[in-house]
Amino acid sequence: MKISARQAAFLALVKVEENQAYSNLTLDHILSEYGLSPRDKSFAAKLFYGVIEKRLLLDYNISINSSRSIKEIDTRALIILRMGLYQLYFMEGVPDSAAVNESVELCRPNGLSRVCGFINGILRTSVKKKELCLPDPKKGKNKYYSIKYSCPENIIKLWRKSYGDENTLGMLEALEGRPPLCIRVNTLKTTSRELKESFENCGIKVEYSDKVSDCLLLEGTGAIEQLCQYKQGLFHVQDEASQLCCKILAPCENSIMTDVCSAPGGKSFTAAQLMKNRGSITACDLYRSRLRLVENGAKRLSIDIIKTLEGDSSKLSLDFCADRVLCDVPCSGLGIIRRKPELRYKKDFGFDSLPEIQYSILCRAAELVKSGGLLVYSTCTLNPDENNLNASRFLEEHSNFEAEKIILPKNIKRGIDEKDNELTLFPHINNTDGFFISLFKRK
Repeated sequence: MKISARQAAFLALVKVEENQAYSNLTLDHILSEYGLSPRDKSFAAKLFYGVIEKRLLLDYNISINSSRSIKEIDTRALIILRMGLYQLYFMEGVPDSAAVNESVELCRPNGLSRVCGFINGILRTSVKKKELCLPDPKKGKNKYYSIKYSCPENIIKLWRKSYGDENTLGMLEALEGRPPLCIRVNTLKTTSRELKESFENCGIKVEYSDKVSDCLLLEGTGAIEQLCQYKQGLFHVQDEASQLCCKILAPCENSIMTDVCSAPGGKSFTAAQLMKNRGSITACDLYRSRLRLVENGAKRLSIDIIKTLEGDSSKLSLDFCADRVLCDVPCSGLGIIRRKPELRYKKDFGFDSLPEIQYSILCRAAELVKSGGLLVYSTCTLNPDENNLNASRFLEEHSNFEAEKIILPKNIKRGIDEKDNELTLFPHINNTDGFFISLFKRK
């Protein structure tokens, strides 16, 4: 069954809105299921991600032009309105008439004929206004930033308090657009140069990372799982920040490592490659289904030193201690919003409960480190309560550990003052995911 690019974007947005589905997985599934042309895929993806990224701004303007409140508008009708408004204001190649008429046309095949007039009226009113409205910044910076950058006020308040206005604005601006796809070269099978040439022969744009070795940045890949290089196990997807985390832990050949919150396994895979597939990695996770992702990934990459262990990471019981322990804990995810823009609309980020859960996992992970061994505590969020405060508390309460200085790699800059065993990576400063890494050594 063939559908239009707009219908594909609509179906994907409905799934994200109604099922809290991940944006990237949802869109990939929709695009592959309906066999859109490359041009239509590009249009659908731009519209889909744009609507998610600008949702609060779009809703604010819908509310201004509507006699109904946002909560009173049918969810699917609201999605069509957002799509129409996004095309009007952010897609230069779309004529105003097409943005309005095609949005109205979406109503009928999706059981929304009753709201055709309503949608038509709001969009035509928006055309006449010619520009989007914003709140008055003099009446409140938090609301102004929230609407302008489509980021909830509680995140704005947290970032302004924790990192200051300049960093907050930088982070908000970094949420715009799609970040490059970042991969880790499987050095067990190929080299960066060989893999780069292989991608380029397929018409894929490739750049070397300027921060991490054996890391490539890709554009124009299409569905990543369909690439022959993926099927051959020549790489796995992993952001530069996450790869840097593994380099800082520095697992050695023939060493023993434990990854206490491993799934889906990217850091364990990179560690195994740094170890030249010699030694032992125990990859732990709470759910067997997630550990299967680790096992399948290791098999695809021809890594055979990883064994998996199911269990609660705050209560792990092992009969050995490790040279290296990685404690990359579940977190609020504020550092990866630019990759998963739907995360910003979560109802509960766990700000009150997560730090204590993370700390309990860190304390248990520390018991698995042998004397002289290294421990990394990391998150993919930007929240001091989950990051620096947990790291500082750990040293205060664990006299058998000491801070181990992080040697900053080339082209990595600090955005805040912090201890030299801690590193907060900001998207607007390092063009990586937002990430926190702290390094400790057992005395």
